[in-house]
Amino acid sequence: MLEGLYLGSNNLTGATPNEIGNLTMLTILDFAVNKLSGAIPMEIGNLALLTSLYFQSNKLTGGIPEKIGNLHRLETLVLGDNTLSGSIPTEISNISSLQVIELYQNNFSGTIPLTMNHKLNNLETLSLYQNYLTGVIPNSISNASNLVDLMLDDNELIGSIPNSLGSLRNLQLINLAFNRLSSESSSPELSFFTSLTTCRSLRYLEVHQNPLNGFLPASFSNYSSSLEDFGAFNCKIKGSIPLGISNLSSLLYLDFSNNELIGSIPRTINRLMNLQEFYLESNQIRDVLESFCGFQSLGYLALGQNQFFGSIPECFRNMTSLRQIFLDSNMLASTIPATLLSMKDLQVLNLSSNFFSGSLPREIGNLKAIYSLDLSINKLSDVIPTTIGELQALQTLSLAKNNLQGSIPKSISNMLNLEFLDISHNNLSGTIPKSLEALKHLKEFNVSFNRLSGEIPRGGPFRSFTGQLFMNNEALCGDPRLSVPPCQSNSITKSNKRKKLLLVMLLSGIAAILMVVTITIWILRWLKKPNISSGTELMSVAKYGRFSYYELLHSTNNYSESNLIGKGSIGSVYKGILSDGIAVAIKVFNLQVEGALKSFDRECEVLKSLRHRNLTKVLGSCSNPEFKALVLKYMPNGSLETWLYSHNYLLDLIQRVNIMIDVACALEYLHYGYNIPVVHCDLKPSNILLDEDMVAHVSDFGITKMFGEGESILHTETLATLGYIAPEYGLEGIVSTRIDVYSFGIVLMETFTRVKPTDEMFSRDLILKSWVEDSLPDAFQVIDANLIRQEDEHFTDKMKCVIFIMKLALNCCRESPGERMNMKDVLVELKKIKHQLLIIPTVKP
Repeated sequence: MLEGLYLGSNNLTGATPNEIGNLTMLTILDFAVNKLSGAIPMEIGNLALLTSLYFQSNKLTGGIPEKIGNLHRLETLVLGDNTLSGSIPTEISNISSLQVIELYQNNFSGTIPLTMNHKLNNLETLSLYQNYLTGVIPNSISNASNLVDLMLDDNELIGSIPNSLGSLRNLQLINLAFNRLSSESSSPELSFFTSLTTCRSLRYLEVHQNPLNGFLPASFSNYSSSLEDFGAFNCKIKGSIPLGISNLSSLLYLDFSNNELIGSIPRTINRLMNLQEFYLESNQIRDVLESFCGFQSLGYLALGQNQFFGSIPECFRNMTSLRQIFLDSNMLASTIPATLLSMKDLQVLNLSSNFFSGSLPREIGNLKAIYSLDLSINKLSDVIPTTIGELQALQTLSLAKNNLQGSIPKSISNMLNLEFLDISHNNLSGTIPKSLEALKHLKEFNVSFNRLSGEIPRGGPFRSFTGQLFMNNEALCGDPRLSVPPCQSNSITKSNKRKKLLLVMLLSGIAAILMVVTITIWILRWLKKPNISSGTELMSVAKYGRFSYYELLHSTNNYSESNLIGKGSIGSVYKGILSDGIAVAIKVFNLQVEGALKSFDRECEVLKSLRHRNLTKVLGSCSNPEFKALVLKYMPNGSLETWLYSHNYLLDLIQRVNIMIDVACALEYLHYGYNIPVVHCDLKPSNILLDEDMVAHVSDFGITKMFGEGESILHTETLATLGYIAPEYGLEGIVSTRIDVYSFGIVLMETFTRVKPTDEMFSRDLILKSWVEDSLPDAFQVIDANLIRQEDEHFTDKMKCVIFIMKLALNCCRESPGERMNMKDVLVELKKIKHQLLIIPTVKP
């Protein structure tokens, strides 16, 4: 008789036959890693001798048959990575022989069965992560006395983390991250941490992104020396780091980032000799850096956005395992030590937004492995050393907002992998080296607000740069599209003093004549103007050019249909070619439409105040009582909507991620980067424009809200687009930054499903959000068919990234504004997903 059926990894398709229940002598049934669909047949319950059941990584739907409770000898139940739904049947908890329950990455809902009791005292693994489980963690789970691995992360669990978990003495792994769990409310201390100190074999403990809202107890340092991984990112943890944390001698990974920790670093923390990654950014720690001296294994040190002060100690040069250092947004001062810049294996160094002064050491050329270097917003002076050109691996370099002088080193042209270079807001002089045209990967080159002169290079990457990157310099010249004067073809010889004197006299003599002629011409032209331009007020927006009615009329061929590139509710957008050959987009407002004038005024107000690479660049405006228009940078690749829904356009996976990162950057700037919060209020694919490099720019600020000092919530009339509106905005007119987060989540789903939220398939009972939510954890059936195919190489890795994107989108679209993520965290998560994509061999940037 057949006792074992092993059919795993065979590309099997179709439904599991009901006749499987006839194989009553089976002890092992393995259908793992196939493409089986349909439900698990209830006849499985007839296999009374079964000890192991493997159905993971298929496409199964429906629920778990209640008859599975008849399998009284079952030891291993693995149904993870399917699309199973419904509640977890309580009958499972009656199978006392069970040692492994793995139901991860499904669509299970409801509560964790509350009947778990002494009948599960053989259970060693309970893996329910990435489902939609609600309710609390039942205290009775602690009766599974042999439990080793407990994985409940990425669900919707609430309530407190039970102290009774401490009775599970064999626990080695606990992951409760990404839920809504808290601590016992009776004490400000996070008491469950104390209870877990009795788990002497505990190696892995993660509670990321739960609103714990309490203090770390002193007993935290009493954990077993076996603890290797502790993660508590964004948990509202208060107080200071426990002094005895150095007792956790086996720690490899420690994450306290994005909390409310204060005080100083325990002086003995460097006894954590095995620590490899330490995340402490976005707290309120105030201390010097000497406490970190002595770490021998540390590879990743993130201390940004705290209050560290003093200098960088020389001892950092001895921490030879360091690969990434983030010390940005602190109060560090003194000079940048040459020894720090001699760490040949360092890959990332971020010292931005501090008070470093002095010159940049020549030893910077020793950073042979570095690919990201940010020294912006400091007080560095003197010249940029030529040795910087030796950084062959560098991709991103920012020296902006310092006091650097001298010329741009020609050696920068040797940095062939460079993608982003920002040396704006310094005192650099001389010319831009023509040799920089060789940097074929360069996407942005910002030298604005310096004292540069001479011709701007025209070849290589400079063909696609905009005038904003060169503005406010001394005497740059070149292509008129960069808003600089053309260069003179012949040099002007020096005049002797006598010629200069004659020239001054001549100019003085004709100055009066010119003034009279100019005034006369102006009066005559004014008298001849038709009514449409009488009283024209030329508005200069954000220091850009002025435009007359006739200039715009001529540039659009009298606003011909062939120049029309878009039409909206309050006006039309035309492509125009100015007299200097520059292509622009001209947004003409239909003043017959109610609200159009207000929309024009609002866009002028917003766009002249804001400046970001991912916002629409305004070049000027034209305004008179009968005509209102904005002149914007022309986006040759149209809108995201065009790329999603036109058959002759196709965006690949990494392009879509890059576009949404650009949009997230724009929203983060609007919400946090300006001196008051700004809410866009109408984010949708048609308002996301793509330039020649497929960089996204958020546009259309006609209903944008700018908060007053101290305001965080406004009430207003709802004018946004249906399908993208947050519930509180649509129903009550409540405006906060979280309504943009909601719209971003909808756009994120639409970008990867290629289905509009207003699609006819949706109704009152089914909307885009619920459609996507119901598809998880598989999600393959809702993803744009052009994006990923099952036969693709690395299909599973790509799908994992897309599933993370869908879950991120759903976290942006929670009904309650307070439960939605903020754009800072959204941007961080998207960048992590992009990083995961880029390490897949077949995915190229």
